[in-house]
Amino acid sequence: MQLDLEIKYPTEPIKCWNKAKELRDQYYRNAATARENGGILWSGGAHGLDPVPAGFGKKVYPLTGEPYGASVAFDKPFASKCHAAAEAAGYPRDLCAYMRNYLGSKLLNQYAFGGSFPEPDFYWQFHMCCSHGKWYQEVSRIEGKDKPVLVTDLSIGPCWKKNEETGHFYYDPPENGIRYIVDQIHEQIEKLEKILKRPFQDELLFEAAENYFDILTIWPEICILNQAIPAPLDAKSMFTLYSLSTLDKASRAHADFYRELRDEVQDRVDRGIGMLATERSRVMDDIQPPWGFLKIFRYLERYGCICIGSFYSMGLMFSWDIGEDGIMRKRQTPREMGIEIKDRDQCLEILVRYLMTQFWSQNMQDHRLKAYVMKQMYDQWHCDGVMIHYNRGCEGLSLNVAEHRLALVSQGVPVMTYEGNMGDEREFDETETMKRIDTFMETLGLK
Repeated sequence: MQLDLEIKYPTEPIKCWNKAKELRDQYYRNAATARENGGILWSGGAHGLDPVPAGFGKKVYPLTGEPYGASVAFDKPFASKCHAAAEAAGYPRDLCAYMRNYLGSKLLNQYAFGGSFPEPDFYWQFHMCCSHGKWYQEVSRIEGKDKPVLVTDLSIGPCWKKNEETGHFYYDPPENGIRYIVDQIHEQIEKLEKILKRPFQDELLFEAAENYFDILTIWPEICILNQAIPAPLDAKSMFTLYSLSTLDKASRAHADFYRELRDEVQDRVDRGIGMLATERSRVMDDIQPPWGFLKIFRYLERYGCICIGSFYSMGLMFSWDIGEDGIMRKRQTPREMGIEIKDRDQCLEILVRYLMTQFWSQNMQDHRLKAYVMKQMYDQWHCDGVMIHYNRGCEGLSLNVAEHRLALVSQGVPVMTYEGNMGDEREFDETETMKRIDTFMETLGLK
């Protein structure tokens, strides 16, 4: 069904779109050619502190697992081969879908971007979810070359506390917990100096940390600009644009890209440029989408409805602040607060403090924060409804998802749910999901 909707807003392509694609392609080429270029390759979680490995030299390249698993999922024929390989090796279907896609690709020795799977020099993981630490132990075991696996325990939360009088959350991490994580990283730096046989350079750490702080705080600025009507960005585009932060947060090129994108989005807002010419309603999503079926966000557009982002794309890797009035704001960088980084310990401590502001990690300890943030996003981004993905592929972010729905419904928020899997196309019913969207749009009065 295609409705005859009024054209209300001008639209135009995102000018730096191709640059985002080029940076992503270069990232995966760097991983594939790290050794022949005389560099070091490490692999680990997308949420880790990338500036730390960057302290070992200019040619240190990451290959982060979750975005790689999502890239596999986007290629459904290759994903199917990876599922089969992982299941034949005994990995169950209820494991993290990103992990299964990565393991399947490793078992096949096929890199999603061509050639054989790159062999990292070491694995460096931050453990929060149930499968994080085990993921790279298994990869190292599959390789059979006894590659070093270093895992940092992040289970110090909850770091966001609820003010029972105002109902708003505020950031208040346990001080002994912050020190516990910093001390682990100090020990790992000493181990890596022996493993890599090269000294750690604090100057490179400080430089990479500045890029990290910029990336974590500029994307929230971009998301706040998306509160404008018409929305200058939509969810499908944001999933591509935010992903550079999941690849390498120590990269100067990535930090510069987000500055360029922020300026372009500000320009779109100033000129009233939207992503959907017929925008008349807006919804938000919650967590990872079914990556092989992003068409669901285009399907909304036939109703004049735009998805303005999600808890995942706006909050996953980024550092937000919540004011005493409950308003979500960009967090200031240390440089903006006048803090001069003088030594390694101070730098690591600040990095850890920013790392633990990320909303997603608290879902394993206190699920109320996610429901609270989603309601704030619903209000601040002028949404008319919320789509919730009952995602069988992620045990951590799907935890308590039914309670999140109840919390939103109890506050009068229209909510649609659909079932699927972020990384396994066999567990997504496209026809049924489209029917649910049709019904939800009618519920919102979009006929």
